[in-house]
Amino acid sequence: MKVKPTSIIFRRFSQGLFLLIFIVLFLHTDYQGQDEISGAVNLLFRFDPLIALAASLAARTAIVLVLPAIFLLLSSFLLGRWFCGWACPMGTLLDCARPLLSRKAGVAPAALPKLRYILLVIILVGAFFGLPLVGFLDPFAILVRGLSMAVYPAFGMAVETFFNLTYNHGPAWLNHLTEPLYQVLRISVLPFDQKVFALSIPAAAMLISLFLLDLLHRRFFCRYVCPLGALLGLAARFAPWMIHNRKPSCTACGQCSDLCRMGAIDQQGQVNGERCILCMDCVTGCHARQFTFGRTHRNPVPVAEGLSRRAFIGTTAGGIALPFLFAVRPMKLYPEPRLIRPPGTLPEEQFLGRCVRCGECMQVCINNALHPALLEAGFEGLFTPRLIPRIGYCEYQCTLCGQVCPTGAIRRLSPSRKQEIAIGRAYLDRNRCLPYAKGVPCIVCEEHCPTPEKAIRFREVTTINEIGQEVRVKQPYVVESLCIGCGICENKCPLPGRSAILVTSEGESRRQPSIEGNGYTLKSPSWKTGTPTDKA
Repeated sequence: MKVKPTSIIFRRFSQGLFLLIFIVLFLHTDYQGQDEISGAVNLLFRFDPLIALAASLAARTAIVLVLPAIFLLLSSFLLGRWFCGWACPMGTLLDCARPLLSRKAGVAPAALPKLRYILLVIILVGAFFGLPLVGFLDPFAILVRGLSMAVYPAFGMAVETFFNLTYNHGPAWLNHLTEPLYQVLRISVLPFDQKVFALSIPAAAMLISLFLLDLLHRRFFCRYVCPLGALLGLAARFAPWMIHNRKPSCTACGQCSDLCRMGAIDQQGQVNGERCILCMDCVTGCHARQFTFGRTHRNPVPVAEGLSRRAFIGTTAGGIALPFLFAVRPMKLYPEPRLIRPPGTLPEEQFLGRCVRCGECMQVCINNALHPALLEAGFEGLFTPRLIPRIGYCEYQCTLCGQVCPTGAIRRLSPSRKQEIAIGRAYLDRNRCLPYAKGVPCIVCEEHCPTPEKAIRFREVTTINEIGQEVRVKQPYVVESLCIGCGICENKCPLPGRSAILVTSEGESRRQPSIEGNGYTLKSPSWKTGTPTDKA
C-alpha cells in the first residue's frame, strides 16, 4: 500500500479542519432558539481581505469588523497563497469534487490568466465609486449564499421527508431505529425551522457553476476567476518562503506541470508564485526531488502574468465608468416602495456598498422574513436582503440579523433601540379589508400589532354588509407615528392572496437626516414622547 507523504497528510488535515470549522460556523448561523448568537459566526468574512478592502473603499473608512483580514494578507506576504491550498473551504470542496468533475487540462487562452486581475481592479475601483460587485465574485459570498439559500434548505427538506415517510409508512421496528437518529440530526445539523427563499435557484446555479468549471481546468475558478486569489497572489510576489525548483539538475520532463492543480508550473519546471497554493504535489510527486519549500531570493513570477500598463488603465477606466452608467436609472430617483430593509440597515447607498450578499442575515431570520432582492434596488441590489411581510414578519424582540452581518451593513442593535427604528409603514386597502369592503368583523391586524401602544386602532361605525344588513363593526386604521413597519399585520391578515393591509418603506428611519452619526435617526414613538397619536 502506498503511504502518503507527511506534507500531503498535513495539508489534507488542515483542509479538513478548516472545512469543519466553516461548517460549524455555518450551522450556528441558523437560528438556535436564542436571541443572542454565541460566537463570531461571520468570522470567515471578517478574515477576507477582498471584502475588507471593497467594503472599506465603499465606506471611505476602515471598517473595524473586517480588520482581522489584515492578518491573512500579511501572512500571504510571507508564505504566498497558502490559504488557498490549506484553508479555503471553497478550494477544499473543489478538491473533493475533483474525481467527479476534473479532466485533463488543455491550454488556456493567453488572456484568461489575466481575468482575475481585471475583475479585482473592477471590484475595488467600482466599490470606491459606488458600484458594489464584491458579493457576486468573492468565493465565500458565493459559497455561503448558495448553501444558505438553496443547499441547506433542500437538505433539511429532504431529511424531513425521508423521516416522515419512515414514521408514517414504515414498520414499527424501523421507527425504533430512525427516531433516535432523527433526534440526533435535529439537534446537530438540521435547520431550526424549514425555510424557503426567493432566488434560491440562481444562488444554487452560481455555486454549481464553480464546480462545473472544473470540467475545463482543475480549479478553474481559483486559477482564472477568483479575485480574492488574485489579491493574495499579488501579495505572494513578495513572499520569501515558497516552493521553488533546484533547477541545475532538472530535466524538464513536464511531469510537475501535469501534477500541479493550479497550473503554476510550466514545462521547464518554473514555479509561478502568484498561482502556487503550496499544495506540495510537486514536492512529493517529482521523482527527481527537484522541488523544495524554503526561502528563495529569486523572483519566480513571470512578468506576463499581471496586467500591462495599458490594460490596467483601461480596466480602471471601466471600473470608474460602470457606476455612473448604473446610476442613470429611474429607480435611483423612484425607489421601489415595497423594498423594505431589515432594521438597523444603513442608508441605501452605504448599505449597498457594504453588503456582501452572503445571505447570513436571511439564514438567521427567525420568521423567514428576509429574502434576496431581485431588481427592486437595481442590479447592484441583487441578492441583498429585503423583508417580504406576506411570507414572514420582523420579530419585535429580535436583533439577530445585525449580529451576523460581517461588515456592519446591518448595524448591531439592542432590542430597545431596534424597537425605536421604523423600517416602513402599514396602510389599509379598504377595497379588500373585510370591515370596510363587506362589513364583516375582523380584528386580526390589531390583535397582532406588537407596539406597546397599538399602531392599529379601531373606529366603531355603522355600515351595510354585503347582504344589505345594517351592522355595527370596528374598522381599523393605522396610527402612522406608532407604526414601525414590522409586517406582522400583513403576514397575519386572514385574506387569501394579497393582504388587506400592506407595508411599504415609507417613513423608514434611515431616510431621515442623521442626528447620531450612525447613518439613521432613531424614531421617537409618541408613546415615549407623549405627543398626540389618535388621529381620526
